[in-house]
Amino acid sequence: MVAMRKTNFFVKYINNITKFINSLLEKNLNKINFKNLSYLFKNNKIILTFVALFIIFISYLLIPTFYKQPDISNVLNTELQKKFDLNFKFSKNIKYNIFPRPHFKTTDTIINDEQNEISKIENLKIFVSLDNLFSFQNLKIKDLIIENANFNLNEKNFHFFINLLNNNFKDGNLIIKKSNIFFRNLEGEVLFINKILKMKYFYEPKELKNLFYLENEIFNIPFSMESFFNKDKSKILSKINIDLIKLKIKNELDFGKEVRLGTAELNINKQRRFVDYQIEKKYFNFQISDKLDQPNISYDGKFNFKPFYASLEGDAAEINLNYLFGTNAIIAQLLKTELLNNKNIDFQLNINADSVYDNLNFRKIKLKSKIKDGLIDTDKTKFEWRDFATFELLESLIFVKDGELVLDGKLKINIKNYNEIYKFLLTPKNYRNEINKIDLNFTYNFDQKTAELKDIKVDNKIDQNVNEVLNNVILKKDDLQNKIYFKNLLNLAIKNYFG
Repeated sequence: MVAMRKTNFFVKYINNITKFINSLLEKNLNKINFKNLSYLFKNNKIILTFVALFIIFISYLLIPTFYKQPDISNVLNTELQKKFDLNFKFSKNIKYNIFPRPHFKTTDTIINDEQNEISKIENLKIFVSLDNLFSFQNLKIKDLIIENANFNLNEKNFHFFINLLNNNFKDGNLIIKKSNIFFRNLEGEVLFINKILKMKYFYEPKELKNLFYLENEIFNIPFSMESFFNKDKSKILSKINIDLIKLKIKNELDFGKEVRLGTAELNINKQRRFVDYQIEKKYFNFQISDKLDQPNISYDGKFNFKPFYASLEGDAAEINLNYLFGTNAIIAQLLKTELLNNKNIDFQLNINADSVYDNLNFRKIKLKSKIKDGLIDTDKTKFEWRDFATFELLESLIFVKDGELVLDGKLKINIKNYNEIYKFLLTPKNYRNEINKIDLNFTYNFDQKTAELKDIKVDNKIDQNVNEVLNNVILKKDDLQNKIYFKNLLNLAIKNYFG
């Protein structure tokens, strides 16, 4: 039935061409005289030759429409295996089109490896060479376009996209559009999803090598990457751009040994960091440092893939909290996706720093955070305000509420030198009474930069006036404005407490 429909289309096409020729001859025959007879004959001969060649060419392009479906499926599968080392399984009829250029199109296709299903493809286009259409067995595949596909990768086949670089792309490209990569553990549970906006494998004649370029999105963070092998294909080199946080990464991974070794250079906001890492079957270990400018900065991290466990510990002269919990920070974006609320994720982040970036008052920061059983807490995080007081977070929890990042918990403040605090705040002397301890509950909104302070106890006593003054704290954009605002607010609370 399919072959008959395509044959009817071909006959109809030839009939239309015939009508065009007859119309052309009728117009010219009405104008025949002795003067233009030779001219007419010559021009009609050229036109007829052109039309005949065009018909022959179209007929040649339509030859694959007459091949049987099993033959098309077998030949395409064999050629795809040769060209891209991929095993396709076609589940529906394969259609042939000549526009915009000859290609086969099919839906609901599957890619298999030796053991499992790698991908389900909604739309697949296979572009073929114009050579050898008479001999279908000698058909040559040019480009392959995969659209709306779901790829499933795990510990055993995570190298799938890297291995594709080993193929020959000199006479054809591989393009993937609007697809997803599901990274799973061996039990089939999804760890995270990578959106493919556009992915392309192609040959660069100037550099004489295959290139792999992609525009992806992970955890709602868009990024682009370009990768290629070195000359002996023992290493893969990559350049990654994450414009959202102005991060650029140059990466080099060695495939030569069972334990894969890699190095990366991170450039973010004019700061440079170096990463050395090792990849084993179940582990990913890494060390972050600034070997040139700040050798005292170092972080050690570990990912355990089965069961999934990760940790990052480090020491730094300075910590920039905007990198962790700023509006566009990676961790903040991860929390907003609620992906980290997976009960299978166990993650710890412990960082010790001498100071906070852009705030000289806070010192000796011990940031502790833990993600487990879907909860993110920062219990036992400590820091000092100059030599005047120490702060500790208790029963704290970071979560997303109405699409905004929120920290809720208790704050314990031990006063080490209340006289110096009064001097800093410029508190009137008649209000400078002794204070030893402050306890309070709080909720801080990272996006709105607002804090709600409640149940404030000064030396184990609750004062309603103090709670009313400090209940709603709204931070300003300017640091100087914040300092003045805090001083006035705290002095007002002190006057209400001791007045």
